[in-house]
Amino acid sequence: MTIRVLIADDQVMIRDGLAALLASDPEIEVIGQAGNGREAVEMARALDPDVVVMDIRMPEMDGLAATAELVGGPAPDGADPAEQRPKVLVLTTFDLDEYVYEALGSGASGFLLKDASAADLINGVRVVAGGDALLAPSVTRRLIGDFARRRRHQRPNPAAAAALTPRELDVLRLIARGLSNAEIAAELVLAEQTVKTHVGHVLTKLSLRDRTQAVVYAYENGLVGS
Repeated sequence: MTIRVLIADDQVMIRDGLAALLASDPEIEVIGQAGNGREAVEMARALDPDVVVMDIRMPEMDGLAATAELVGGPAPDGADPAEQRPKVLVLTTFDLDEYVYEALGSGASGFLLKDASAADLINGVRVVAGGDALLAPSVTRRLIGDFARRRRHQRPNPAAAAALTPRELDVLRLIARGLSNAEIAAELVLAEQTVKTHVGHVLTKLSLRDRTQAVVYAYENGLVGS
């Protein structure tokens, strides 16, 4: 399947560079480029991309607000919201941790640093399009753990985790450690399809949108060490 990608960045040279890198992969099609967050939202609704590669600092509407609107907005009539909303891959930098916290809350599925390699960018689009979380190794546990600690005082510890089976809890903890389905399958000695089923049950029972939210949930509720 071809992965349809929309690029949102206010700098033309960066957009063109990202488009050229992604277009080098035969399974990725760049279907549009937006110069600000408002344009990204409008184009995403018109073009229905699988993934939006989103810059944060943009005029009119920044990438955080655009992400929240895209991920949290209503799905088309009769559509499955989880399937219809595009995944958002945010581009960030080392020194903008606050933006990453906000992007997590806005519903982004992945984060990459702007100095990532072409291979990392292409892999990031593939991973996010497949429904997995992608977090740059340099920001993953530090930012997720800190983000979760910041939010713990904002709401009581939910009892939803009690609905998970012991095996589903195992899977959730391994998701929070950053393991892929294949790695979880190897760790728990299960078939990869079985792991995929458990992941789906975890997301459904906890009313989570994707694996990124699952990672935050696990840290937020003390299911893994931060």
